[in-house]
Amino acid sequence: MNIEALFEQYGYAILFIGLLLEFIALPFPGEIAMLYAGYLSYLGVLNGWTALFLAFIGTIFGMTVTYFVGLKVGMPFIQYVGKWGFITPGKFDKTKEWFSRLGHFLVFIGYFIPVVRHITGYLTGILGSSFRIFAVYAYSGALFWCIIFIGLGYMFGSQWDHLLYDIERYSWSIAIILVLLAAVVWLVKRMVHWRSLE
Repeated sequence: MNIEALFEQYGYAILFIGLLLEFIALPFPGEIAMLYAGYLSYLGVLNGWTALFLAFIGTIFGMTVTYFVGLKVGMPFIQYVGKWGFITPGKFDKTKEWFSRLGHFLVFIGYFIPVVRHITGYLTGILGSSFRIFAVYAYSGALFWCIIFIGLGYMFGSQWDHLLYDIERYSWSIAIILVLLAAVVWLVKRMVHWRSLE
């Protein structure tokens, strides 16, 4: 059975389980799966709303697991996983540096940044952030991420694979733009706060 037939038969389960496992730092092509699910929704093979719901639930389950692992186990787990190449110390340190600059907003935009989305949940737990704050950013970011990729797969239809090529080609450019936008938002909020103190 090829991947297309497998996805057409078990698409909902693949979305849910695959995205859940991806956020525990196991290799799964989340964007590809969602784009393809959007394409199958375009063809009428899958129901788009059901695909979106299960992708979202799988994503937030995975993120929630990583948060609590980070909170309860901390760095020893990160170091153990790092041995297998999924979360290297360098990637973790880079994400921690970004987190120090962007705060919890990185949890929201991190879904769109390669590798970072696999680390932000662990990092937020390790740093002891409250679950409520984590959930606000993580769950809203997950919904936005899933809507974007499943929606694009649906809108582009049979051209979804060309779209994937462009996304992979410009992923770091897109990530940099998102980070810059986040920095602008943070700066504006700080300026408003400073003015309120005057």
